[in-house]
Amino acid sequence: QVQLVESGGGLVQPGGSLRLSCEASRNIFVSDSMGWYLQAPGKERELVAGITRHGSTNYADSVRGRFTIARDIAKNMVYLQMNSLKPEDTAVYYCNYPVVVGRGSTNWGQGTKDTVSS
Repeated sequence: QVQLVESGGGLVQPGGSLRLSCEASRNIFVSDSMGWYLQAPGKERELVAGITRHGSTNYADSVRGRFTIARDIAKNMVYLQMNSLKPEDTAVYYCNYPVVVGRGSTNWGQGTKDTVSS
């Protein structure tokens, strides 16, 4: 129903920053919440940051204080500002709707890959 396209990933040195973008084909908040997920090599996807249409946010302990999620409803976009990046942040990052992911019936986009390495 809604196409999501992630962008902004790349190669960055430890301590550097990246800003990821998630653009929806229409109103990005068709659900109450939008989230960013990461999938590290050999592991399942994990929710690291979420935001509601009203701006309430939550973060996984591993990224709290370093990552910031934000949304621009008018632009149908959600962002993930990642600062103080660590090698363990290396992963493919996806955006999706937590309520749908929780139901176990969702489609995933291509994601955007972040590689944190010296």
